[in-house]
Amino acid sequence: MLLLTSTRYDHSLLRLRFNNYNDEPSPFLLLRFHLDRLSQASTQHDWPQAASVLSYEALLTVCQAAVASHDGEYHALRVRITLSQTGELAATTIAIPALHSDPTAASFARPLTDSATLYGPPMKLYIDTEPTPFLGLLSTTKTTERGAYNDARSRAGLSDGSFDSDVLLYNSDEHITEASVFNVAVFRQGEWITPPAASGCLPGVLRRWLLQNKRIREAGVGEITKSQMHANDWVLLFNSAHGCRLARVTISS
Repeated sequence: MLLLTSTRYDHSLLRLRFNNYNDEPSPFLLLRFHLDRLSQASTQHDWPQAASVLSYEALLTVCQAAVASHDGEYHALRVRITLSQTGELAATTIAIPALHSDPTAASFARPLTDSATLYGPPMKLYIDTEPTPFLGLLSTTKTTERGAYNDARSRAGLSDGSFDSDVLLYNSDEHITEASVFNVAVFRQGEWITPPAASGCLPGVLRRWLLQNKRIREAGVGEITKSQMHANDWVLLFNSAHGCRLARVTISS
């Protein structure tokens, strides 16, 4: 098992001041937050050797080397970063669709008044047919143990490389937690609210940024449930590889 986090490499990020580090523009989305995530997870898993190798410079160097070695054309890359218990830091890349605006822009959407086309066509979001089991640290820290998420995608008939759909997960109490590759926020009474960490969701990097910048609000435990989700409900999906995406709930027949 490895600790895992993924960011976005994109030259368009150099124009966004919120993405600067020490006043220097960065093409990696919220890389400092990814360092924090790996550091916190190393501590939670009691991996002192892993924690000892972490620094912003070490993480940046690994990511830059992965981008430099990418084979093939691309507009943007997902940079998948792993950290072993013994302190081996590594990164790989895969080409992903380009963005044409600030990756957080869709968090400004107010679906009852805005046109969805302002932020691109909404993704399809299916509701899982089974609850996702809570697995302790494997649920609250991101690792390469992705079996529960892969099972949910399989039940929804989604392929690994799908960029136009995801599946909405919930716990044994039917409290909504997240989607299989995105954190989520639902649109309620004019604002976006995201499931609390106490629900068992994986607290992502972009989720942290959106909360800190008051784009979304953390719900109370049990405030967002499976029974409250209906066809065509608006949901904001977000992660630091693909940014913020609008989605609508699709009820399978």
